[in-house]
Amino acid sequence: MSDVQLIPYKTEEILDVSSEVPEGIDMIEAEALWERTDQGKGQVVAIIDTGCQTDHPDLKGRIIEGRNFTTDYDSDEMNFSDNNGHGTHVAGTIAAVENGNGVVGAAPQSNLLILKVLTGVGNGNMEWIINAIDYATNWEGPNGEKVRVISMSLGGPTDVPELHESIQEALKKDISVVCAAGNEGDGRADTPEHAYPGAYNEVIQVGAIDFDRNLAEFTNTNDEIDLVAPGVNILSTYTGGKYAKLSGTSMATPHVSGALALLINLAEGQFERSMTEAEIFSQLIKRTIPLGYSKKGEGNGLISLALVDKFDQLYRVHNKQSRSSVSVNRSR
Repeated sequence: MSDVQLIPYKTEEILDVSSEVPEGIDMIEAEALWERTDQGKGQVVAIIDTGCQTDHPDLKGRIIEGRNFTTDYDSDEMNFSDNNGHGTHVAGTIAAVENGNGVVGAAPQSNLLILKVLTGVGNGNMEWIINAIDYATNWEGPNGEKVRVISMSLGGPTDVPELHESIQEALKKDISVVCAAGNEGDGRADTPEHAYPGAYNEVIQVGAIDFDRNLAEFTNTNDEIDLVAPGVNILSTYTGGKYAKLSGTSMATPHVSGALALLINLAEGQFERSMTEAEIFSQLIKRTIPLGYSKKGEGNGLISLALVDKFDQLYRVHNKQSRSSVSVNRSR
């Protein structure tokens, strides 16, 4: 099978310490849902990446299990440590704990299943990816937990049917599969760039914007982009117990993965039943804001988790004013 690699990203800065809520987490308004969703508690997100620093201070207690599918560490399947940094960064954006120090993720109480499929230099092959997806799809935790979200910030130029089939099987079990669009963009929406698995219709493909809501120049554009999230100068956890600011669609993707952990808890709590993957996707897209770019660039727009609540507030205010107006007219 064809090779796959870490989607190229840019390291902007590495920090020894941090004590702030990352701007990306603020931008997607994750905190607005924390109280009603128990911060994603009970949801399991599988991160298919370079592994994770399991004893990072901000990730302690968040990792429920892991496995190594690569040849690193003499192919020891139980050693899924991160010897690159990328996977640890992704993990922090999803689930770094809210402890007043370091950083915090979009869903700080969600659990992570760490599946290492890329080596320390960021290389892998499709067989490792497929095996990891199948593992996540069929995984069951010690208390009967199931994976509800798969996050993949990796890609290759080739459409591999076996990979596609593996993703389709995950969706049949109501698992949302979130993938980075890729960083081969040229700043033009009329020249599409495709990376797999992001380009598959079934996945949630994420492009990147900066904090000024500009489409990142590097982000891939194509007709399967679903939405965009912050992906430039993203602060998160890093290997060695450190923190780093990285840029790439790899950094945008975990914002959406963490958001889904919140939305699953929110929607299933409101509807008082289990939700299908399609229903959760609908809940996600309801919370996006168009930015004015081509649909091939931004899809449905920027994820904005508090958007529905804002509309509800405006609706209630409008109705109250309308009722007040009716009441005044009656008194005349």
